[in-house]
This record gives sequence, structure tokens and C-alpha cells, in this order.
Amino acid sequence: MVKEKLFKGGEFLITDALPEEVFTPEDFTKEHRLIGKSAEEFALGEIEPRREELEEVNPELIKSLLRKAGELGFLSTDIPEIYGGAELDHISCVLVMERIMLGISAFDISYGAHTGIGSLPIVLFGTPEQKKKYLPKLCTGEMIGAFALTESEHGSDALTSEATAVLSEDGKYYILNGQKQFITNAGFADLILTYAQVDGTKFTGFIVERKWTGVSVDEEEKKMGVHGSSTRSVIFQDVKVPIENVLGEIGRGHVVALNTLNIGRYKLAPATLGGAKLLISEGVKYAKNRIQFGRPICEFGLIKHKIAEMVIKTYVTESMVYRTAGLLDLALEGIDPTKEDAGEKTGEALRKYALECSINKNFGSEVLDYVADECVQIMGGYGYIQDYKAEGAYRDSRINRIWEGTNEINRLLIVDMLMRSALKGELPLLEEIKKVTGELLSYRPAMSEEEGILEKERKMVGMAKKMGLLTAGAATQKYMDRLGNEQEIVALIADIIIEIFAMESAFLRTLKKIQKEGEEKSRIQIAATQVYINDSFPRVDMMARQLFAAISEGEELRTQLMGLKKLARYTPINTIALRRKVADSIIAAARYNLTKT
Repeated sequence: MVKEKLFKGGEFLITDALPEEVFTPEDFTKEHRLIGKSAEEFALGEIEPRREELEEVNPELIKSLLRKAGELGFLSTDIPEIYGGAELDHISCVLVMERIMLGISAFDISYGAHTGIGSLPIVLFGTPEQKKKYLPKLCTGEMIGAFALTESEHGSDALTSEATAVLSEDGKYYILNGQKQFITNAGFADLILTYAQVDGTKFTGFIVERKWTGVSVDEEEKKMGVHGSSTRSVIFQDVKVPIENVLGEIGRGHVVALNTLNIGRYKLAPATLGGAKLLISEGVKYAKNRIQFGRPICEFGLIKHKIAEMVIKTYVTESMVYRTAGLLDLALEGIDPTKEDAGEKTGEALRKYALECSINKNFGSEVLDYVADECVQIMGGYGYIQDYKAEGAYRDSRINRIWEGTNEINRLLIVDMLMRSALKGELPLLEEIKKVTGELLSYRPAMSEEEGILEKERKMVGMAKKMGLLTAGAATQKYMDRLGNEQEIVALIADIIIEIFAMESAFLRTLKKIQKEGEEKSRIQIAATQVYINDSFPRVDMMARQLFAAISEGEELRTQLMGLKKLARYTPINTIALRRKVADSIIAAARYNLTKT
């Protein structure tokens, strides 16, 4: 029997995985489902009833909710048992994050910051002494964590921080000075994980307690969305940080920050997934009850189209999120959290999947924005009124494309990380590009249609991979080490890569479900997969054409386009009928029902 396989980061571009080799939501164990149900009950029972209260900054309310979450083990999913944590597998951690976020509120933001970037640096890179001192308190909510990296002049370029840390004459402290901006939880955090330059050039992480002399915060920022979350500047003025509170190694703060951001980006994807599912339910329930022209608006074709698109994009996101969670679980197997090198090994394992983490962050945040926008549109004027969840969700979702690295920065990172893996020999990308280029000369597209369930879509995913390799190869050959300067070209390559991962994740998940449960029980998933792949495939073709047109001309361009035409050949299918099938299933259930919960 084929088991889930530990693929290398980015390997999906050059290797066709078998359905049995990836984790899907249909693989949840009974324990997974119980954990997910518990988190959902907490969100709907404790957070949702306080949604209006959470529209205003209310530190005491958020702290009390965080402590309740701590009592249930939801603050410690990633923390080892020896430090008071629940030490759940990564699938369970992701499930908790997704289901907690069904509340769509300021609590979600505080919870995400505390359990993610506000505590993970200590989990991953703290010394045993630091872990013993701080992690038990972070587990219970006795201490609330914050992550302070951004400065007024240093956002995406955060590693060029202007904050400074100077060793005291007695060698016992670092004197920390500087100011950090847009810090989530700053108004009530007890522990601030921050970064500064030691000796002007050694970017270093520090664990700072809020109660220490010299630590202060500015006024609350007035934000577009997530009004009830605390966002302030944090000011350090001659703060004496004991040398025992250096996080990681002197001059290696980038290792701590970047690995933390990688997992933070990934965790953002299940958070957006939870929000999308809730908004689908809101939109569908409204559409079933809103009568216009003598019948519910959910019966109209254009409303069905919107509902189906919301569901299909969410299904694809879910497929990507849990496929990646499965990879991370496999990568982290066998690491002993009690060992000195546990953080280093964990960080190394996470680094290998930084590309997939960025893909998930980009895709999930853009899907939630889409779903929120369409939910407002379905509800019409009511969606624009603050009494309804859609209005707040529309504003709140916008931040996800900005923090944890903007989506533009993440697109650049996706290609940069892929190329680095290739140059290091970790991924035989260049060899595969050469192979595909050579094969194209003699390739002749089949004239007959593929037979079998999703066989046509299987071929389209394979052809999309070849298109991705050709475009990446052509751009690399033209610009070499200057490719990073051609950001528009890099973004096109990144978008092709994102689409390939999305298409294949949905395809593999649906095929695995068919193998387990049969075609009839998988018909809605089949329809969703067919629509997504048949819509995405021409997008990949168009992006490849745009890229070739930007880097070539004349005979070279014509040759490239002729090769592309061979790969992009396909016969459109009736996606309107398939969308109606998806929409009808969701309308009947009045909720997202493509996952067994």
C-alpha cells in the first residue's frame, strides 16, 4: 500500500504525486474530528456571541477569551508537553486554527498572533531555560505574546532594522533602543519578541517583558478593519535585556524571524479558510430567504454562479492547506522537543517548505477577499450594513494580503526559493527544464479525448507543469542572476506556480476520495475540480504567453508560442452546468459541505 510521501519543497512542479501520497481532509482521524469540533464549538459558543463587543478594543475581554482558549488547550497546540503544551500533530494544529477562525473577530487576530508569531520563536529557537520560563505561561494565557519586527521605515525590508542593542559594560545586559510599528497585541501583551542590530550589523532576536523599565506603547492605531484588535507602536528606551533573553544566536536573528514568518504565513491559510466557510454559510442562508420576483434569489443563475465560485475556491484552498499540513507533519516526525537541537531541526524542516507556505498564504488570503466581496454582493444593501457579518468580514479580510509579508513580496519569494533550491542541487529543476524543452520539439498533441474520471484534468495539470517549467527556464536563460530585478516576470512565474499547486491539490484530493468512496459520493467534488482546472488552465496559458511576449520577439517568440500551443490544447467543458450542480448541493445544505466533519 502506498503511504503519504515526504516530497521535497517545490517538488510538485517536477513530480506527479499519487493520490495516496498526499494528505487530504478526508483522511482526518476520529481524534482530528473531535479536536476540530471542540475548536468550532468554542468559536461559535464563546466568540461569536461577543462579535459586537469585539468591534471595539477591549483588552480584558480578549484576555479572558484567550485564557478560556488556554484552558481548552487551544493556545498550546504547537508547544511540547514538557512545557505544558498539548503537542498536537500539525494536522490538528491546522484544524484548530481553521475552526477557531469561524468567529471572524478581533479575538481571531489576537489568537493568531499569540499562538503563532508571538510564541513560536521561543518554541523553535528558545533555550531550554527560556522555554521553561515562558512557554507554560503562554500556554495558559497568563502571558500574552506579541511579535515586534516592523519599523516605520522598514516593513518588507525588516532585516535592515534601525533598533539597536548594545552590550552593557558588565556584560550582563543588552541595552535596547528603538521603535516598532503596527504590532498586534501591543496594548496588552506581556511578552514581546523583537529584533535589533547588535554592533550595528548583527541582526538579533530578543525576548522582552512588557513590565521592564523603558518599554512603552503608543496610542491605538485607527484601522480599516479588525477594529477590536490592539495595534500599537512599541517603544524601547534604554531597556536592559538580560543576555539570557537573547533569542537564538547573536547575528542570526534572520533565522528566527524568517522561519517564524514561514510558519506564520502558512497558518494564515487555514485562518482564511475558516472565514471563507462561515461567509459561504452566511451568503447562502441569506440567498435562500431573500425573495425577489416571486422566488428566492438562490434560484437565479448568477447567484448560483457566485455561490459555486465561492465554494470551489474554498475547496481548492482546503485541499492545498491540508496537503501542506501533511508534508509538514512528515517533515517534523522524529524531532525530540527535549533536545538542544530541536529548534534548529524544526526550523530546517520548515525552511524546506517555505515555498508552499508562501503559496498557501497568497492563495488563501486572496480567496477570502473574493468570498467576502461576493458575500456582500449576494446580500446587496444588507451586506453593506454593519449589523451583518459580511460588512465587517469585507473590511477585516483585507489585512491578510499585507501582513506576514505582502502578497507581492511572497510572489517574489516563491520564485527566489525555487531557484535557490535548484542552484543548491536540492531540486533537479534545471535538468527537468532542459528535458521538457527537448521533448517539445518532437511532441505531438493527441487528437482524441481522454477517457475516464478526471483523466482530462490529469493531463491538463501535467501540461500546466510543462508550461511552468518552460516559462521559468526561458526567463532564467534570458536574465540569469538578474531575474530578481524583473519583478513583473517573476510575478507571472509565481502565479503559474501557484495555479499548478492549486490545480493539482484539488485533483489529487478528489481522486483520492473517488478511490475511497466511489464516484457517486464524490460527484460535487468532481464538479468543483473540473471547473477549477478548466478555468485555471487557460489562465496558465495566458500568463505564459504574456511572459514570452515580454522576454522575446520575432522568430524566437513565434517558436516559443508554437511550442506553448502544443501544450495548451484542450476542449472546453460545460462549466455552467457543473457550477449549478455545486451550487445546488450547497444551497440544499445551507453551508459548505464538501468536507466530512
